[in-house]
Amino acid sequence: MRVCHPRLVTLLVGLSLALGPGVMHGMAARQAPVFEIHKVDEAHFNPVAGGPIFLLVLGNDARPGEVISRADGIHLIGVNPGAGRATILNIPRDTYTAIPGHGTDKINAAHVYGGPELMAAAVANLVGVDIGYVITTGFVGLTAMVDELGGVDVDVPTAMSDSNSGAFFSAGPQRLDGTAALALSRNRGIAGGDFNRSRNQGILILAALAKLRAEGTAPSRIFRSLTVLMRHTTLHGVGLPELYRLGRLGLSIDPSNVTNVTMPGVSGSAGSASVVFPTSGAAGVFADMRDDGLATG
Repeated sequence: MRVCHPRLVTLLVGLSLALGPGVMHGMAARQAPVFEIHKVDEAHFNPVAGGPIFLLVLGNDARPGEVISRADGIHLIGVNPGAGRATILNIPRDTYTAIPGHGTDKINAAHVYGGPELMAAAVANLVGVDIGYVITTGFVGLTAMVDELGGVDVDVPTAMSDSNSGAFFSAGPQRLDGTAALALSRNRGIAGGDFNRSRNQGILILAALAKLRAEGTAPSRIFRSLTVLMRHTTLHGVGLPELYRLGRLGLSIDPSNVTNVTMPGVSGSAGSASVVFPTSGAAGVFADMRDDGLATG
């Protein structure tokens, strides 16, 4: 049996005490979670030597009190620890693809049919990779996390003025609080529509990683970052040692070594539904992800 490093044990015990018994026993004492981390069955967290690790990050569209939701933000993250690099592959929510056990549909419908686990299966089937963990959040989760981080620094790629999402930004670098970050992530009233909205969500993920990494990557700093995360999180099949490993994995990658790629696709229709079809360029991106978790964009 593998024995944890003493410092890791200390950190995990400290984490359990800091978070309290509500967290350690399903977090039942808290209100509904705003972040959830699911371990997919037969999780492939330990790949072959030099191989990539894949995580799926989802933003759902559930409003307060809603249980069933679609996945509005879909981001497959491939991490190559040996190379010290990673790729965020943004998948448009209307991508028309096979949903295991449910025929062909928009990929975000998988969240309605079977939650995070079926979303992982649908994305894994589309790209051809094994996904070990799924991280999900919603409107409240994104806002709360960004606010607790003290805001995130984002280079907004284009000026925005959209009353539907509340996105009113000039182009260029700026500090976004939680409400502004949510508005940016929801805005599809821009050139490129949902393709560029998905890209902007990837930009926000990178901004959050940069903010966390700026705190430092020493074990004590990772502990602090995890306590911030866990104040908003429920775990499903994930133990604290695994959470620590995930934290170290994420913080080990310099954001400048992360490529933000949106799946090549074209808008079309399937019956009366507006959908996105992956183009031939998507096949190349998927092959890159299968090879080493890294795509060039």
